[in-house]
Amino acid sequence: MKVTVVGTGYVGLVTGACLAQVGNQVLCVDVDADKVARLRAGEVPIHEPDLPAIVQEGIASGHLRFTTDIAEGVTHGDFLFIAVGTPPDEDGSADLRHVLAVAGDIGKHLQRPVTVINKSTVPIGTAQKVRTGIALALQERATDIAFDVVANPEFLKEGAAVADFMKPDRIIIGTDDGAAAERMRALYAPFNRNHDRLIVMDPPSAELTKYAANVMLATKISLMNELAGLAERMGADIEQVRRGIGADPRIGHAFIYPGCGYGGSCFPKDVRALEYNARQYDFDAPLLAAVEKVNNRQKGLLEQKVVRALGEDLTGKTIAVWGLAFKPNTDDMREAPSRVLMEALWRRGAHVQAFDPAAMDEARRLYGGQCALQLCPDPYVACKEADALVICTEWQQFRSPDFARMRSLLRQSLVVDGRNIYDPTTVRAEGFTYHAIGRP
Repeated sequence: MKVTVVGTGYVGLVTGACLAQVGNQVLCVDVDADKVARLRAGEVPIHEPDLPAIVQEGIASGHLRFTTDIAEGVTHGDFLFIAVGTPPDEDGSADLRHVLAVAGDIGKHLQRPVTVINKSTVPIGTAQKVRTGIALALQERATDIAFDVVANPEFLKEGAAVADFMKPDRIIIGTDDGAAAERMRALYAPFNRNHDRLIVMDPPSAELTKYAANVMLATKISLMNELAGLAERMGADIEQVRRGIGADPRIGHAFIYPGCGYGGSCFPKDVRALEYNARQYDFDAPLLAAVEKVNNRQKGLLEQKVVRALGEDLTGKTIAVWGLAFKPNTDDMREAPSRVLMEALWRRGAHVQAFDPAAMDEARRLYGGQCALQLCPDPYVACKEADALVICTEWQQFRSPDFARMRSLLRQSLVVDGRNIYDPTTVRAEGFTYHAIGRP
């Protein structure tokens, strides 16, 4: 099939590469000429396991191409994916300018019937706005060409996006048109073989499903973090509590790990966007506000633990930080707890020595001018002469370190574990003062 994907960000590039992997003719469109040139050379600008390989395979086979020409993209595709960004405005609403601009471009260049698929994360009612935008552009051309608009939200986890696309747990199709649903079923057939994962619903329900999924997961995280705060004060161990409640199949083990807060491009933005949508419909949604409030408070917890151990004034102190990305297997530092921690430490006069397996370039981009930050080549160099080690991201390579080497390098044997990756008894037996989340 001929597929066009407008936008080569995280969602667009994964979508295009995976659709090309199964044999479709995919053309990805982006306004950034430099990015398009890099992609044509097989250079993937984001850290995502398995993605570089399938992008390079798609280019080599001729199934995956890149262009800056939106007219070429509209002309090429029978399926036109909109996968551009919807950044949050200051009031929390999703900015739809890029989505609606693409809708106008489609209407401006459309030559034959197509299926337009909105893959961007958008508020409820956006499918109708896209439909209206295309129709108005066609009307200006005095042209009547049939088209469908389908809401098809993505459910890709950073660090596992290729696997999530190739073996999805569900494929949500939002349309009121049976023929459009069947075309989407045919497009997704290679990913829908073992059992039927395709769920068809109306467009507003599909759009809300995306927000509801992320808000549900964010709520589980914030609830566990709130319980962790209670556990610390009550002398309970939140890790034992987690195992106890996770054994209940109605709760399960996923997303009940306490820590230093969630970050990334999805959870924070989507919680705020749904909260904003609720206000637009005059609906009071206090739980959504509470989820964000608890998460923001949790991100400040690591600073509090360092201050309680070392004092309010950290001038002359050096803090080692392991993990800068908001989660493992990505270089994404958007709204990462590490950023809240480091910026708080700098305000108190501390120097930071940091290491992350993937996010060092992103840290340089964000904080290249920060003289109180030293980016280190490995985690042990980061520990050298540091007064404390703080763990912000649960990368696998941090889970079984050489504790004796750590202790010999640190100026003070203080570990603040923001992800509860160590057993307190083991770490304390190695001679460390150990502070975790929700553990006595």
